[in-house]
Amino acid sequence: MPELSDFRLGSTVVDSQGNTAGTLVSVIVDEQGFDPRSIVVKDEVTLAGRLLSSEKFKTTDEVVMPITVVDSATHDEVKLSISAAEVRKYPLYLRYRPQEETPGEAVLEEGELLGGGLGLPKLDEIANKPDGQIEIDRGENVMLGTTGHRLGRVEDVLFDHGELIGVVIRPDGFFKRDVVLPTRFINRADDMALFADLTESDIEQLKPFVDAE
Repeated sequence: MPELSDFRLGSTVVDSQGNTAGTLVSVIVDEQGFDPRSIVVKDEVTLAGRLLSSEKFKTTDEVVMPITVVDSATHDEVKLSISAAEVRKYPLYLRYRPQEETPGEAVLEEGELLGGGLGLPKLDEIANKPDGQIEIDRGENVMLGTTGHRLGRVEDVLFDHGELIGVVIRPDGFFKRDVVLPTRFINRADDMALFADLTESDIEQLKPFVDAE
């Protein structure tokens, strides 16, 4: 496992020759245990041309690659062990394809077209990751258990020697400044939110995040 103590969302990603390859936008971790598995990088070069000829997909410019291609990470930069050309050989992370319509929806859509509506297709988003793994990205909701109350949103991730030890929360009413939520308090997670099991005392004892420049 590479040294990821300074692994940061939004960091510049460079290839093995030191050329900019993109920006780190997400990390993919196990839903249970939060072991890091992959990274999602917004490619510096537009990837709109990488459309699969056999599928009518709308593509993005984000690629997913295993965490093992990370050679090292500093506060502002993630260095890969591969070239930029090799980066672009990895698959796109998100793709979109039209949803299958029920007969009723098809009739409704036809009516909208006849009435002058846009008739834009509904799209399914497909993330290129196995079941049992989740993405953590900036802006993701952090919820307080099953109360429906939001503690805040993910601002960053904190790693120590390759292990995810916590997330930085941007406050949403509970706090006055960014705080660190250790992973031991996260009892459930999906691609939409992290769910923290915290008592009022636990919340009061969360440490402020000090960004060491």
